[in-house]
Amino acid sequence: MNRKLLILFFSLLFSCTVISAQEAKKSELQEHAEAENAKHNVPNARSLYIRAFEDYSGKGQVKEGVACGVKAVALYYNENLYHEAFELLRRIDQTIAAKAQGATAQAALRYQTTKERLQMYIKMRRSANAQEQLKAMEGHANLAGDDAINNDLLYNKAIYYYTFGQNAQGNAVFKEMATKLTAQKEYDKVDEVYQTLIASGKQSNSPSLLAQSYYSYMLWKDSVNALRLADETGALKKQIAENEATIADKDSSLSTRQMIIIGLCILVAALAAALLLGAVVLMRYILLTRKQKKTILLANESNALKAKFINNISAQMEPTLKKLDSRTPEVKALLDFSDHVKTLSQIENSTEPVELEDTQIPAFCESLMEQIRGKVRNDVTLTVNAPKMSASINREYVSHILLHLLDNAAEYTPEGGKISLDYKKRGARAHQFLVSDTGEVIPEEKREDLFKPFLEIKDLTKGDGLGLPICKQMALKMNGDLDIDPQYTKGTRFVLDLHS
Repeated sequence: MNRKLLILFFSLLFSCTVISAQEAKKSELQEHAEAENAKHNVPNARSLYIRAFEDYSGKGQVKEGVACGVKAVALYYNENLYHEAFELLRRIDQTIAAKAQGATAQAALRYQTTKERLQMYIKMRRSANAQEQLKAMEGHANLAGDDAINNDLLYNKAIYYYTFGQNAQGNAVFKEMATKLTAQKEYDKVDEVYQTLIASGKQSNSPSLLAQSYYSYMLWKDSVNALRLADETGALKKQIAENEATIADKDSSLSTRQMIIIGLCILVAALAAALLLGAVVLMRYILLTRKQKKTILLANESNALKAKFINNISAQMEPTLKKLDSRTPEVKALLDFSDHVKTLSQIENSTEPVELEDTQIPAFCESLMEQIRGKVRNDVTLTVNAPKMSASINREYVSHILLHLLDNAAEYTPEGGKISLDYKKRGARAHQFLVSDTGEVIPEEKREDLFKPFLEIKDLTKGDGLGLPICKQMALKMNGDLDIDPQYTKGTRFVLDLHS
């Protein structure tokens, strides 16, 4: 077998396995030594590496010092100066024992010095001594527990076996290396390993090695093709599953929007024949969208189309409705519904920040409560609890929300009941408005749906159900939220949280 070719290949494959990737910054001595070594000025490079070893060791940087020391050792024995090389290795081992912290760190460093002794004994063709060093390296590698060192050990074992003609053991180590690389899916590297082994058989004129290598290569090639096919199939199945999940999510979202749009179209078509054209356009849009599920638009684009459509529907309804008698309950309900749809759409798609103004809270709350005083039933008590202070709020949005909540409270609070409006400071920039009544408690299963628009098609003369969703969107635009207090059991309490 061509030993030099194998050693060259293994050197390229495992050249970076022992020295850590997180080295400290090189000293000037080390940089100078590397520069001299690059110029093939061996005596100067060797001397500088030894000085770098001593300098690093004196500073407690044992790892860096050992790296420079073993480079000097290699420069010694490459010129057959074995006595000097062994003596320097003895000094390095003494430094490791004296200054390296921890058994694991010492084992990793001792592995490097033992490996240099192995290289020298291999070069001197002293098999027994080389085998002793190989056993010592195996002990250091086990104690160090480093995958890179274990890989380097395989490399040196292969060199030892092939150098001293133990081809069977060399092949076993070679197979172990190929198995590890295959498990790590480094298929191209394994292919290069086998190609190199086959080339070595040709160059060494060893028919048995060539036949064995080629046979092993063909077996591995068949197995790795199956592995690659399994990997590609698994990746393809995963991609298909992800695509199907994405399409399902988009389809679900689209279906919800389609139900909303169809419901609006039914209302519009019942009012005027002129809106039939819009309904036809809508249906064509829906059918086209169904055919293009695999290339569905992003969610934000779909939202924009929905908002534009709703605005168009409201705009088309308004001229026709204004021609009808607004005193008719049904017409008035449709006009209100059209305004609410337009308001909700504008709030949801507005990107401009809301403006805040300093407001005296007690006067503000009293004025809102005064507006519902004539709407409550007999003996209903109205209470405002607000400290004398001011806060920065958007008066338009907050007034709209609180007045809507107070109107609802007035409608549902029975005679002798209570309605209260409270304000509480919750932090430097956080505050709350609370509207409480002693009316009926809203069932827990219906609370979340109160703030969702278009959940059902209903008789608009009894309300369109958009009041609370509009209030919710206004609260969100103010960097706040609107919700029901689940702890309140005497009726219903809405909590408006704001952050200025």
